[in-house]
Amino acid sequence: MAITIVFFGTSEFAVPILQSLASDPRFTLSLVVTQPDRPAGRGQRLMSPPVKKTAQEMGLPVFQPESLRAPGSRERLEQVVADIYVVAAYGEILPKSILRLPLRGAVNVHPSLLPRYRGASPVQAAILNGDEETGITIIEMTARMDAGPILAQIRVPIAPRETAGELLARLAVLASQALPDLVERYARGDIVPIPQDETQASYTRPLTKEDARIDWSKPAEEIERLVRAMQPWPRAWTMVDGRRLIVTSLDISHHDYMLAPGQIHVDRDHLLVGTGSVPVILQVVVPEGRKSLSAIDWWRGARLTPDARFT
Repeated sequence: MAITIVFFGTSEFAVPILQSLASDPRFTLSLVVTQPDRPAGRGQRLMSPPVKKTAQEMGLPVFQPESLRAPGSRERLEQVVADIYVVAAYGEILPKSILRLPLRGAVNVHPSLLPRYRGASPVQAAILNGDEETGITIIEMTARMDAGPILAQIRVPIAPRETAGELLARLAVLASQALPDLVERYARGDIVPIPQDETQASYTRPLTKEDARIDWSKPAEEIERLVRAMQPWPRAWTMVDGRRLIVTSLDISHHDYMLAPGQIHVDRDHLLVGTGSVPVILQVVVPEGRKSLSAIDWWRGARLTPDARFT
């Protein structure tokens, strides 16, 4: 008999996991719970979450409560008799009253090596801190954020030039491959959960655009990691001549130039910027209101003042 699942997820990270479970004959996806449509873009048009779009394409029923604590949310979930809840990047902590509903418990997929980097931005934190590896952790859910006992953990190296978006996509595929067998074993009671070591716990928070501002007094290695960690959102940025400039790609320079933090220097076809250590080479930028282009092409048309520098 198929294992009945209610799936909770919202972002792109959850999409391959949903697809993997929904296409596996061992499971029946009785409901997909995701965040409401939100205004996005310059026109502030209502946009559906990636999980909703995927669920609708697969013909799965969708529920979009404003909050799981809102009136009617628990009642809607009570209408679905589920063996297991599977949660991946849903965007809200499931309260105890909801976690009590599935017959055999709830599992959560988290893109870090728990107990390290609990919370909203674990992949970005791993890149920012220069970690050599990360991974996914599948836990048995409790009411505390990302604190439940561990069911499985898979480690992967972080590639030297990998952005947060690229790494998150890779981890999502890894989770989608590992989760079906694990859910089946968990439903049978074949996995012994291992408590997390609370002394090793660390936490992350949702990122803001201000987190992505480049501080040119920092060492070049930290700036390079910031640019990768802030892709694809909120995207690293800086100011020059009173204008905001998004930086989506740069590299650490091996030139011998001595540049002050934020100082601009052009060497042939390279746009160099001073940092707290060695200069960096800007590669791809996005000026305000324009599309991305090479940094050197932007500089040629920017008409900067003679003493312009990045701040």
